[in-house]
Amino acid sequence: MISLRTVSGKEFFLNADSILKIEKDFDTLITLVDHKTLRVMDTPEEISEKVLAYKRKVYQASRGV
Repeated sequence: MISLRTVSGKEFFLNADSILKIEKDFDTLITLVDHKTLRVMDTPEEISEKVLAYKRKVYQASRGV
């Protein structure tokens, strides 16, 4: 799970595996695998970094590191 902020500034957590694509507009639009969309304040670059950090953590835990 990664932490994101809604356009109103409220924090929520999203399953990183549910992200299909991320688009930059005035704010950031996330399309989920079920084709629902979310608008967030986080930039696509911030989201990408959070997803990569999450995946590294999961990978290291699965290897017992």
